[in-house]
Order: sequence, then C-alpha cells, then structure tokens
Amino acid sequence: MHAMRNLEIVWEDLLEAFENPDPDLVYFLDRETGEVFSVPAEFDDDPIWDEVELQEERYLEIPPFDYGQERQMIHAFIQNVENEGLKGMLVRAFIGKSHFARLSEILSFYPEEQERFHSMKEELLTGRAGEWLEEHDIFPPERPEQY
Repeated sequence: MHAMRNLEIVWEDLLEAFENPDPDLVYFLDRETGEVFSVPAEFDDDPIWDEVELQEERYLEIPPFDYGQERQMIHAFIQNVENEGLKGMLVRAFIGKSHFARLSEILSFYPEEQERFHSMKEELLTGRAGEWLEEHDIFPPERPEQY
C-alpha cells in the first residue's frame, strides 16, 4: 500500500479518458506526474508497454467507457423529460442501434434538455473518475465540485 498522494491531474484529460469509446485506445494515468496519456492497443511492440509493465505501480490503466452505466443514465434522463412528444422521440431513439448520435441530434433542438443531459453525463463521468481515483488512493487537489 503506497502513501496517499496529491497529484495535479488535468481533470478534462481524465474525463476524456473515461469517456473514451474507442476500444483501440488504452488510457493510462501516470501516478508520478499526473499525466493522462493514451496508447493505441495494436501497437503492442511500443516500448511504452514494457515501461508500463515494469512500473505497474506508476502507470494505472484507466477503465474503458462503461456503456451499461451510460444506458442507465440515459434511461433515467428520459424518464424525467416532461415534454411527452420529446420523450416519445427519445424512447424510440434509445431503442435504436446508433442511439447516442440520434439522441444528441434530437436534443440539439431542445437546448434546456440538452443542457440537463450534458450535466448528467458530466456528473456520471466525474463520479466514476473520482471513485476510481479514490480506489487507487489518489486525491487530486483540484477535483471540481459538481458543476
């Protein structure tokens, strides 16, 4: 068990890593510098992989985007939409295949709901990132309060 550390982490970079939907990119957090960086998964001969294996205490792999959690969040969001017409459209979009793109498209016509959706998503990501850091005993000094 290593000592708790206060790391200067660029919060936007960390959230971006948590939001990364690309299975071909693996994100890491450098425990010593607080840097968040990504490595293409197919570059398995990249020397960075040896580095990461040699110093696994130092480099933490950031977990991939959690679609299950996102679906729950979207579901909760739709439940709270009061405009019935909009709710119907969102439900249909949610059931479809490329639900995320369609959802964003529909919401772009409803700025208030879009705003609410983005802050829910931000909260989900911020919460996940915060819990993940705490599990690894990292307490960044500048963790933003909920927006």
